[in-house]
Amino acid sequence: MATEPPADAAGNSVPEPSEGATRPRLVVQRGLFFGPSALVPEDLYSIVEKGSASRERAQVALEPNTRVNTNTYFGRFHATYWQRWTDVGEIEVDAVVTGTGRVRLIASDTNKVWRIIEAQDVRDAEGSRIRLTGPVDRFVDGGGMWLELTTETGHLTVADVRWAVSDARPGPRTDVVICTYNRVDDCLNTLQAMVADPEALSCIGTVQVVDQGSDPLESRPRFAEVAAGLGERLRYVRQPNLGGAGGFTRGLFDATAGEPDDHADVLLMDDDVLLDPEILIRLTGFAASTRHPMIVGGQMLNLLHPAHLHISAEYADPELLQVGMPVPGALKEAYLIGLDERQLPINQERRVDTEYNGWWSCLIPAAIVRAIGYPLPLFFQWDDIEYGYRARAHGFPTVALPGAGVWHADFGWKDWDEWHRYFNMRNGLITAALHTGFSVRRIAGRLGQLLSQYLISMQYGLSATLLQAMEDFLEGPEILRDGSAGAAAEIRRIRARYAETAMHPVSDIVDDFRELQVVRAANPPGHERLTWLKRAAYLLTNRSVHRSGFVPAGDAHWWHVSTFEHAVVTDMSEQGIRVRTRDKAVALQLAKRAARTFRRFLAEGPTAARRYRNEMGHLTSRANWARLYGLDD
Repeated sequence: MATEPPADAAGNSVPEPSEGATRPRLVVQRGLFFGPSALVPEDLYSIVEKGSASRERAQVALEPNTRVNTNTYFGRFHATYWQRWTDVGEIEVDAVVTGTGRVRLIASDTNKVWRIIEAQDVRDAEGSRIRLTGPVDRFVDGGGMWLELTTETGHLTVADVRWAVSDARPGPRTDVVICTYNRVDDCLNTLQAMVADPEALSCIGTVQVVDQGSDPLESRPRFAEVAAGLGERLRYVRQPNLGGAGGFTRGLFDATAGEPDDHADVLLMDDDVLLDPEILIRLTGFAASTRHPMIVGGQMLNLLHPAHLHISAEYADPELLQVGMPVPGALKEAYLIGLDERQLPINQERRVDTEYNGWWSCLIPAAIVRAIGYPLPLFFQWDDIEYGYRARAHGFPTVALPGAGVWHADFGWKDWDEWHRYFNMRNGLITAALHTGFSVRRIAGRLGQLLSQYLISMQYGLSATLLQAMEDFLEGPEILRDGSAGAAAEIRRIRARYAETAMHPVSDIVDDFRELQVVRAANPPGHERLTWLKRAAYLLTNRSVHRSGFVPAGDAHWWHVSTFEHAVVTDMSEQGIRVRTRDKAVALQLAKRAARTFRRFLAEGPTAARRYRNEMGHLTSRANWARLYGLDD
C-alpha cells in the first residue's frame, strides 16, 4: 500500500500540520494520462477535448485554450464502489502544477449528469502542490469523480496526481502470485513491468512465480535481469503442472503458512497479460479500505482490441454450464473510448455487483482463505468461479473494481473445440453439485442439447469430450486425487482420434477451390428442434444441402454446418482451419455411448453430487494440497 504525508495546500504556502495532527494517507489511485505501452489507447486514461496537449505517463502539458479531462476508464475515481464497500468519507486529490490555468474536481451522478465539486485557479505556479477534496457521499447507486484541466491564454502542466484516503488501519501485506506454463516471454514482460514501476511495486510484498512448464523462466538470460530488479521480493518455485488451480493455490498455500499474524493477502495474476502496474495500487488500496474482507477483482480488457472491456460484472449458471453472463446493467464488450447515444463517455456509471471475478487479476484476503479453505484441485476452468461462489456462501462478497484492469487474450477469439473444454464441462458439473440444487433433469437437458448440436455439426471429438466429462464426474471426487493432471493428458489422447479437432494452416487445403466457395449462414431457424430433426434425417439418409464448402468462423452454427457433407471451418482464432467430414458410423457410435451415459447420469448424478459435497472439506484442505505438492506441512 502506497502512503504519503499530507501535501501542501494549493496556491499558497501552508505550514505542515503539527506532528500530532498528521493524518497518514493511503494513495489508492494515481492520475495517469498515458498508458503503460504504445499498444493501448491513451484515451483510456485522459482525453484532449479541445486544443492541444502533450500527454505523458505521469503528467500532461496544456497549450493555451485547451481542455483535458480524465473522465475515462482509468482516469475516473469510481466513487460508487467506494461508498458501497468502504467507510471512506472523502477523497483527496493532490497534484503538482506549473503555469496558469484551472483544475476542477468533477463528479457525476447515476445518470451521468456532472457537477463541480471543487476548483482551483493556478497563476504563474512553479511546481506548486495543490489539493482538492471531494466527499464520497452521494454515490450509492452510481457515479464517479474525475479531473478537468483547462487553460485560456496560458500554459499549464499538471503532474504527479495522487488520489488518497485516510489510512485508518494497518492491513496485512499483499503478495503477488503468477502461475506460468511455457509462456516465458509473456511472464517476463509482466515481471519487468512491475520492476519498471517502483512506486507500484512498493505496495506489495513477495512476487511469487509458480513455474509449472517444461520451458522454465530461469533458463532465459532476461530472468536474471528481472530477478535482480525484484531482489528479495522474488520467490521462484518450480513444480509439476497442476494447472492454474494448482499454481495459484501454491501461492495461497505459501502466503498463509505459519501463524495468522504472518499471513499475507494474495493478488493472483495470469502470466500472459499486458500489465499496467497501477493495478497493484488500486486493488491493494481498495482491499485495505473495505469494511470487511472481500475478494477484490481486477477487470479484463481485450488484448487484441484494447479499447474494449470484456465485462464489468458477471454471474454463472452451473447447471447450464454457462459462465460470463453479464449482471443486469453491466457493460459487456463495451468500446470504452466511444460515446453513448447522448454523446457522453461510456463508463460503468451505475454500480453493478459481480458474483465472481476471473483470476487474470484477483486479490484474495488471507482472512477468506482461513475461513473457507483453498481452491478445489480442478486443474483449471471454473476454479475461480467455484471459489467466488463458495466465498459468497460464507458471506464474503466479490467486487470487480472498474479502473483496475489488465489486458488479456480475447475470449471471443478462442475456439470452443479445444481439449480444455473437458474441464469446462466436468468442473461445471462439480460446481453445480456444490452450489446448486443439482437438478439432474435440467442439467441433462442442457448436456443433451449441446451433444445433439455437436453430433449433427460433425464435431465428433467435442462430443467425445462432453461424454468423457460426464463419465468422469460420475466417478466422484476420486478423479481429483492427482489434481486432475491425469485427466489433462487423457483427454488429449481421446481427442487426437478425431481429425476435426486439429487446426491446420489454410495452406494445407488440398480440395479444389471451386468446391470450397464461402457459404454464409442464413437466418437462425425459427424452430430449432424441427431443424435438428431435419438435419438428423439428412445424416441418416446420406443427404445434404451442400456437398462441400468453406464456412467462416462467425457462421459456424450447428444448424448451418450440418447442411454440409464436408466443411472447411475457420478456427475462431482465424489462425487456421478445421476440416469437418460427415461420418454416420462415428455419429451413431457416439449416440449409443451417449444413451448409456445419460441413463447413468440420471440414475447416479444425485449420489455423485452428494459425494463431492461430503468431500469438499478434504479436497480444499491444506493437508490435501500439501500432499499434491509433495510437501511436509
